[in-house]
Amino acid sequence: MEITDLITPDSIIANLRVSSKKQALQELAKRAAELTGQHERAIFDVLLERERLGTTGVGNGIAIPHGKLASLSGLHGLFARLEEPIDFDSIDDQPVDLVFLLLAPEAAGADHLKALARVSRLLRDRSICEKLRGTSDPEALYTLLAHSQASQAA
Repeated sequence: MEITDLITPDSIIANLRVSSKKQALQELAKRAAELTGQHERAIFDVLLERERLGTTGVGNGIAIPHGKLASLSGLHGLFARLEEPIDFDSIDDQPVDLVFLLLAPEAAGADHLKALARVSRLLRDRSICEKLRGTSDPEALYTLLAHSQASQAA
C-alpha cells in the first residue's frame, strides 16, 4: 500500500485554522465529505466514536483520526497541516499540528490496518515531519508525502 493510494493533491489542506480537536474533526469531516460523497455528519460521528475509544493523537504533534463507513467504496485519506497546534489529548500530551485522516469501508479489514500502519510509519519519520511543518504549499506537502514512500521503501 502506497500513500498515493490514499491521497491526491485535492486531499491536502495546507493551513487548517482550528482551535480545538472537535473543530478539527468537523473541518476534516466536511472536507472528506466533499472528496468521498459521504455525509459530513456520518463521517464526523464515526470520527468522534473512534476518539471515545481512545485518542488518535499518537504523539510528536501527530494525529491519525480514522474510521469505517459502510457506504464507502474504498480507502480515502486526507492530510492537514494545522496553522496552529491544538490540544488533541495526545498520548504524550503534546499539541498536534499534523493530521492524517483515514476513512475505510466497513469491510476493509486488513486493508484498513495496512493503511494505518503505512501512515504511521511515514509520520514516525522525524525528517519528513520537519519538512511537512516547514511548508504551507499544498503541492509541496503532497509531493513530500507522495515521494517519501520511495525513500522509505529502500
